[in-house]
Amino acid sequence: MKKDWTRIGRIASIVVVLAVAAVAPLVLTGGVAQNLAVLSILYAVVASNWDLTLGYAGIFNFAHVAFFGIGSYVAAIATLQFGVPVWLDLILAVVVVVAVGGLVSALALRLRGIYVALVTFALTQLCVALINSAKDITGGPVGLIGVPDLEIRGFELGSEPHAYFYAAEVLLILSTIAMRWLATSHFGLSLVALRDYEAYAVARGIPARRQRVLAIMASSIPTSLAGCLYAHYLIVASPDVFSFSLTTLLLSMVLVGGAGTIYGPIVAAIVLTVGTEGLHQLGNIRYMIVAVLIVLTLRFLPGGLWSLWTLVPAIRRRRATRVPSPLAEEASS
Repeated sequence: MKKDWTRIGRIASIVVVLAVAAVAPLVLTGGVAQNLAVLSILYAVVASNWDLTLGYAGIFNFAHVAFFGIGSYVAAIATLQFGVPVWLDLILAVVVVVAVGGLVSALALRLRGIYVALVTFALTQLCVALINSAKDITGGPVGLIGVPDLEIRGFELGSEPHAYFYAAEVLLILSTIAMRWLATSHFGLSLVALRDYEAYAVARGIPARRQRVLAIMASSIPTSLAGCLYAHYLIVASPDVFSFSLTTLLLSMVLVGGAGTIYGPIVAAIVLTVGTEGLHQLGNIRYMIVAVLIVLTLRFLPGGLWSLWTLVPAIRRRRATRVPSPLAEEASS
């Protein structure tokens, strides 16, 4: 009976999510509101996939911002400089980012701890250096302007006001399903085992380096597609996508939402994007407000915002198992 109710609850949750995804673009009709929504969704894709490696696998890698930026630049360079069909740049971006992710992770994972973080963070700096040096192809510090509208089978997404909104939602839904499936599969369990009990997991025959490289490569696929969609949506590919501020923002989404939860970074992406961009009229004060919220969340909710959802059944169980005191029984009688 309990399993039936659990299954019904999951089906109801899926229906609610799909209903909200279908209605949201029709409700958020303003240009500012839709822009915030699309950006938060794309950031949610990057943050949730980063969480697969950072939260579940315990890999301190900072390459996901580079994957996001490379995806956007591949889309811009392929279409503007080489005349690649617009729909084909999506596939090209995935191939390039997965290849870069596999190569960098294979080299970086020879190291341990903070050195992995330093090597992967250096990838973003290398990308910026290449962009600034190859001005004829990348546009240099200015970037590439006029990225063509994303076109799929003759349909231009820019011709429909809600098209990019729906495209971002579809990418997030498919990415979340894939990440959730990976996290709960034998592959995902092997990543958690390597994170918590590496020596024991290796002794049981789990290839540590191979599993971690595959995790980074798998999580780079939706990230590269988010970067492509980002470039086509904003019609520009800028070096700002590799900036330290975006890196810290995306990392904050993972930590505030809850590392190792997949859904937590998605919630935090919406909250932090709206908090940083929606309070634009407050100037630099908005960053102070967001910073305070991040500190309070990490202080009082170490498991992130998603841990609030897990506290509800714990409180119910505590109330159900609470033994009434003799004084309470006498007062009630």
